[in-house]
Amino acid sequence: MRRTTGMALLSPGGTWEPFTVVRRELRPDDIAVRVAWCGVCHTDLHAAHALAEGAPPLVPGHEFVGEVTETGSAVTAFRVGDPVAVGGVVDSCGVCPACRDGEEPFCTEYPTEAYGGTDRIDGTPTLGGYAREYVVRESFAYPLPAGLDPAAAAPLMCAGISTFEPLRRWDVGPGQLVGVVGLGGLGHLAVKFAVALGARVAVFTTSPGKEAAARELGAHEVVVSADAEAMAAQAGRFDFILDTASAKHDVTPYLHALRVDGTLCMLGIPDRYEPEPLAMAFGRKRLTASAGGGRPRTREMLDFAARHGIVADVEKVPAREVGAALARLERNDVRWRFVLDLRDLD
Repeated sequence: MRRTTGMALLSPGGTWEPFTVVRRELRPDDIAVRVAWCGVCHTDLHAAHALAEGAPPLVPGHEFVGEVTETGSAVTAFRVGDPVAVGGVVDSCGVCPACRDGEEPFCTEYPTEAYGGTDRIDGTPTLGGYAREYVVRESFAYPLPAGLDPAAAAPLMCAGISTFEPLRRWDVGPGQLVGVVGLGGLGHLAVKFAVALGARVAVFTTSPGKEAAARELGAHEVVVSADAEAMAAQAGRFDFILDTASAKHDVTPYLHALRVDGTLCMLGIPDRYEPEPLAMAFGRKRLTASAGGGRPRTREMLDFAARHGIVADVEKVPAREVGAALARLERNDVRWRFVLDLRDLD
C-alpha cells in the first residue's frame, strides 16, 4: 500500500493533526496525483460536526488539483507531470441510466465520493484531498486547463460545477435576468458564470455591505433581501434564480420575483423550506434543486472557465492550519473560499 501525509480529525471535537493516509496501489486505470491545493467546503465543516465516536479518521477534501506522478498500465489520458483536477465523485457503476447519460452524481447504485465513501472494489473507506497524494481512476480526473491558477481553480471542482450545472441546465444566457441568492463560496462563482454566459445578474443578499463586492464580481444589480419594500419591487422580473444560501430562509419572496414559467433552483439546501403553493401556481413557476454535475458537464465547465478566465477568489491557508480555517468558515469569515496549501505537509 502507498502512504502519504494528510490532515485528519480523529475524534469528535478533537483537533486537526497530521495523519498517515494509506492509499491503494495503482490499478491499471488509476493515476496517482501529488495534491498541491485543496478547497475547503461547507460540506467538510458539516462532516467534522457529524463525526461519531469510533468512526474512521475524517480526511475531507473533494475539490483539489495537483500533478500526475504515476500512471497505471492501462492509462491513456494522462502522463506523468500533467496538471490534473479531481472533484467530489471518483467512481460510479458506469452502467445505470444516469451513468450512461453522463450524470454520475445520480448513479442508482450511489456514486463513490472522494471522501466518506466506500471503494467499489476493495470496500475500504475513501479519504479525501486534505492529503499530499490521491489515487483515482483516470476517467474521474480532469486535465487542468493551461492558464488557470491552480490554487484558485481547485474550488471549481465543487463550487464551480455546482453552480455551472444549473445555469447551463436551464439555458441561462443573453436577454435573461438572473438572480443569485447569497454571496459566498458558491454565490461568487455563480455571479461570474452567469455574467460570462451573457445574462444580466442581480445578487440578493442580507448584507448591504456586500454591494461593492457583488459589483466587483460583475453583478449588475444588488437587492437587499431583508428590505421588504425592495423585495416587493422585484415581483415578476426574473427568468431564473439560483439560491446558494444554506441557512434556513423563506423562499416564497424569490418565487414571487420570478416571471411566468420562471425557475428557482436551490443549491444551498437548508434543513427544510416551505414555499407558498400559490406563489408557484400563479405564473406556472418551478422550484427545483441541483447537486453537482457529471463528467461531460465538468469538462465543459473547465473549458468555459479557461476561455473566460474564471476561477474562485481564494484565501490560501497552510494545510496545518485547517482547523483555524474551518473555525473561520463557520463564522462566514472568508472571501470567498479557503484553499489549503498541501505543500505545507512536505
